[in-house]
Amino acid sequence: MKKFLAEFIGTFILIFIGCGTAMLVGTDAESGSGYLITAVAFGLALVAVSYSLGNISGGHVNPAVSLAVLIDGGLTGPEFAGYAGAQLLGAFAGSGSLALIFTFGGIEDLTGGFAVNSAAGVGGSIIAALVVEFIATFIFVMVIMGVNSELEDHLPLAGLISGLALTGVHIGTMGYTGTSVNPARSLGPAIVAAVLGNTENLLSLIAFIIGPFLGAVAAAFLYRILESEDEKPEKSVKRKSAKNRFDDDDDDDDDY
Repeated sequence: MKKFLAEFIGTFILIFIGCGTAMLVGTDAESGSGYLITAVAFGLALVAVSYSLGNISGGHVNPAVSLAVLIDGGLTGPEFAGYAGAQLLGAFAGSGSLALIFTFGGIEDLTGGFAVNSAAGVGGSIIAALVVEFIATFIFVMVIMGVNSELEDHLPLAGLISGLALTGVHIGTMGYTGTSVNPARSLGPAIVAAVLGNTENLLSLIAFIIGPFLGAVAAAFLYRILESEDEKPEKSVKRKSAKNRFDDDDDDDDDY
């Protein structure tokens, strides 16, 4: 339950900071400032979550990332279900909090709909949006798999690198779809917007669920092929990566 609570809190933080920033400053690519500020906000939120809660649950805050970790053997099926459920609840809570603040505070939402992802930037094409999300998530998850590899010890910088990667994919794809790469990030705002009467982007939501999941699966399987077991060096000390650092190990006292 501690892992699930950590994922709930972490996803809440990601949505509250990332989507909240987008709602405050807008994501107008023409002026550029709101576009870049929002991208950086999502990246910094992930960095904060990674270094504060990553030691408890891995700091996935994203069902697509959790699916990749499941494929790589870092989670069991029941754990994945718990992670995904906690992440969805955290996203909904984060979006609901923003809705309360903006509504009762009389603050203008510059995204026009609680930072809901849409296919507007690709002419309303669900297929195009799905392709964008597939590629963006593939890149993001490949980075996560790489920084948690046992071939190189990137772990001290893993949270920072993951945050920078999230910032990069936002800069590269926000103009197309608003950038999801995270089904929970898309579902939370969309549910809150629908409850409050804005159902305009519900149809395109499928692209922001299927696209990230497919991208994560492709990245996880390809990385397993690229980083074959026979290439991994034998180590006497077991590193606690984002895939296993939250696991209890009877030999922990001997590892350090």
